[in-house]
Amino acid sequence: MRPLLRRLLPALCSAAARAVLARRAVPMALRPAEGAARAGVDARSAAPEHDGLENIQQKKIFKENMEKTQQSEEPCAADSVDSLMAEMPFVDTDIEDEHAMLATSELSIKKKRKRTTGREIEEGTERKKKKNKQCQPNYFISLPITNPKITGSIQAVQDAIVQKDQRLSKAMVRSGSLHVTMFVMHLSSEEEISIAVGALSDSKVFVDDLLKGKRVDLSFQGIDHFRNQVGFVNLAENDHTALLKEIAETMKKIFQEKGIMAGEERAFKPHLTFMKLSKSTELRKQVKKIDSSLYEDFKNHYFGDEILHRFDLCSMLKKKQPNGYYYCESSIVFGKSHEADLVKEALRRETQALLPRLNQIKELLTSPEIRTKISKELFEDRHNSNSKWKSCIDSESPNA
Repeated sequence: MRPLLRRLLPALCSAAARAVLARRAVPMALRPAEGAARAGVDARSAAPEHDGLENIQQKKIFKENMEKTQQSEEPCAADSVDSLMAEMPFVDTDIEDEHAMLATSELSIKKKRKRTTGREIEEGTERKKKKNKQCQPNYFISLPITNPKITGSIQAVQDAIVQKDQRLSKAMVRSGSLHVTMFVMHLSSEEEISIAVGALSDSKVFVDDLLKGKRVDLSFQGIDHFRNQVGFVNLAENDHTALLKEIAETMKKIFQEKGIMAGEERAFKPHLTFMKLSKSTELRKQVKKIDSSLYEDFKNHYFGDEILHRFDLCSMLKKKQPNGYYYCESSIVFGKSHEADLVKEALRRETQALLPRLNQIKELLTSPEIRTKISKELFEDRHNSNSKWKSCIDSESPNA
């Protein structure tokens, strides 16, 4: 700032001096006239010889004033500039320091604003996560897989994969849980569950109209994956698969018209999931990706056909049924023999529930100790029976 003031102060100094001396110069210029007026008055009373002396004095005074005016118009000396600068405020402040202070202040404001914005972003993210958590799907429409050929083939694939990598046993989907997800939804109350049950019931009329009494055979062939996180069996592309997609879209619209948040933005791709890393948190830490070479032998394997006969409204969170299938709120059945299908499915579920007990009994019977014990008890019972029969005959008892 000091260099800047040095450049500006001479001009300021000269302008200020002109203004001050201008005020002084006007009365000084008028003094000869005033003296002349007084001289005229005094001339009537004074002697004539005084006129010359007064004129000489006036000229001398006027000359001195002119000399002072010329001296004042000369540039200010360096000492006077320094003295004036010393009296000015912020004389010791450097312009670079001022700029640095301003930049620091602006930087501080930006940092503060950034911190504030960061907090706002974090709070917004937390609110968004909370909102997303509240809106996460917890129900879905399921197409259950009941064909033993399909479930058996998938079990064989799962066994082959686990033999190569034991850790993936936690990722396998139980045969009782195998299904095709038509679409998902979020139901936050019993009232919404009731509305969804009604929407599923209303869907039957529209689905029947699309089916027109035809049987839909869904062929499952080949294995694929989603980002090496999920393994699934493909649904072969044909007219029946296209009809299934149309059914899914129709049902989704019916649920949405009822006010249910159903479906996803991405296009519907029907598939049969048999393995996923998300089933176990510990597994996700150990295995980041599923190696596709583990199921290379089944890449194009034909698993079988599933006849479309039922849709279920299932819960993702409620306790599963004993056979491993999801908790079911409601169902709609298709085809001519609805009741027969329901009975068959009920028997199948009961049989699957009893299978673990039957397997335990088989294991017990294969044990040598148990078989020896059973044989001994049977032999003893037979021997005792024969002894009683013989004694009755010998005694000729009427009971014999």
